[in-house]
Amino acid sequence: MSTIQQDPAPVDGEKLMGFVFRAVDEVGATLNAALVVMGDKLGLYRALAGTGGLSPEELAKRTGTSERYVREWLNAQAAGGFVDYDPDGGRYTLPPEQTVALTDTDSPAYLPGFFQIALGSVIDSPKITERVRTGDGLGWHEHVHDVHEGCERFFRPGYNASLLTEWLPALEGVVAKLEAGASVADVGCGHGASTILMAGAYPASTFHGFDYHAGSIETARERASTAGLADQIVFHTESAGAYSGGDYALVTMFDCLHDMGDPVGAARHVRSTLAPDGTWMIVEPQAGDRVEDNLNPVGRAYYAFSTLLCTPASLSQEVGLALGAQAGEARIRDVVQAGGFTRFRRVAETPFNLVFEARP
Repeated sequence: MSTIQQDPAPVDGEKLMGFVFRAVDEVGATLNAALVVMGDKLGLYRALAGTGGLSPEELAKRTGTSERYVREWLNAQAAGGFVDYDPDGGRYTLPPEQTVALTDTDSPAYLPGFFQIALGSVIDSPKITERVRTGDGLGWHEHVHDVHEGCERFFRPGYNASLLTEWLPALEGVVAKLEAGASVADVGCGHGASTILMAGAYPASTFHGFDYHAGSIETARERASTAGLADQIVFHTESAGAYSGGDYALVTMFDCLHDMGDPVGAARHVRSTLAPDGTWMIVEPQAGDRVEDNLNPVGRAYYAFSTLLCTPASLSQEVGLALGAQAGEARIRDVVQAGGFTRFRRVAETPFNLVFEARP
């Protein structure tokens, strides 16, 4: 049986070259992720901030680095619009907006962690390429340190900005319980940023943080001790589907439900550990329910992270449902209802997150 060959679509030369130069920009952006992490780790941005401009020699002297490397780094930053360059004085300035985004750890716009987790994901991409061939997964614990640390540093500013002021108050009756004294389980707690934030705000309550990754739990314990909260928080190396305890007034999951191999099983376990009038707060990446809803800069980043981190994590576990980072509200609702919850609503959102409340 013969097949009809279609003539290839004509190539628009102008569009082709437009795409080529877009690709050049993409390569520059990819390389710049490494340069941003470099600038953050070496203190280059912090040394530039508020100076009114420095020469490469002055910046290198302030940071104890090599002038020749610093000069190239500054030129790359200037070409990308991260710093301003004065050709007359040969000095480089960090604008106030970039100063906030690159040096202010208390700002919700703080970005170095975003670049760090992206760089770690790229470093690990050869491992994922092989999994794409086989369909196997790659566990969270198998990633490089920049993925673990970058994840916490990326999400923490958003939690600091919204968790206590917007998200928890949006939950029915939860703040009053926390103020009076309640038992809370923070599942998939990672380095404990969310757990420590809540514990510091509600000293009458007790908190249990759970994560299967032993290295993250070790870090969380150290940070709780440093914050003076070791007596109020207990961290456990336990999975979402089998964490200990019960009668919790509040169970929280921050940006992790979609990473789980069996999110429905985890939902059932949450239901079994909640107090009869308890609340499950689910924080997930910002996403619409349709692919076309997510074809935007945030969706692009999250689909990329989903390919390199979230989907492999889920496929490395039993069931391997692989919801993906862009699961969307409808799919999260389905998981929650399959887990035995009868009430579900969106209570808050940010440009990067959706926040849901589930009740028995």
